[in-house]
Amino acid sequence: MKKILLVGVFALVGFSAFSQAQVAIGIKGGLNFANIDASSAGAAFNSRTGYHAGAFALIKFGKIGIQPELVYSKQGSNIKISGIDFDSNYDYFNIPIIVKLYTVAGINIQVGPQFGFVTGAKGPVADLQGNTTLQDVKDKLNSSDISAALGLGWDAPFGLTFDARYNLGLTKVNSDAAASSSDIKNQVIQISVGYKLFKFGK
Repeated sequence: MKKILLVGVFALVGFSAFSQAQVAIGIKGGLNFANIDASSAGAAFNSRTGYHAGAFALIKFGKIGIQPELVYSKQGSNIKISGIDFDSNYDYFNIPIIVKLYTVAGINIQVGPQFGFVTGAKGPVADLQGNTTLQDVKDKLNSSDISAALGLGWDAPFGLTFDARYNLGLTKVNSDAAASSSDIKNQVIQISVGYKLFKFGK
């Protein structure tokens, strides 16, 4: 009986807290300025421009918001080999779980983990004759990726959102089976525009 009473109390508290929350569901997209941290490999990689697009849900309690997202993201890097530029194209489905601390006028500080899953990858590969071409290198990458996200945002009027976020890779991109033993990690700057399609609560 006591357990049932406790469960009922916690459920009531949780429902009361959720009823005070603002909930929004929306879409977002924007540009990626992606690179690879390969300092340990002694290689010089340059930033490449990609894009991202996806959806988000925002649950806001006063000055605190929790925003899980599902985002398709074009990442990778640009590398020059024998005077020729090649783009390493890494495609991810990312799941950021962002905590937003609101200050004034909808401006917010963002921080949280991001979990990524690689869906495709192409990169420069040299053959026995020394010719370099873009090939499928998905099997040389880890299937998952973890990053730390840090950024600033503005929840503007009329449902618009603007975000600038830096995603710093915490786990290495290349798999243990890859030919290179050097650790390389994702680094992505994202500029996003979003729109809240539905809003509930106060």
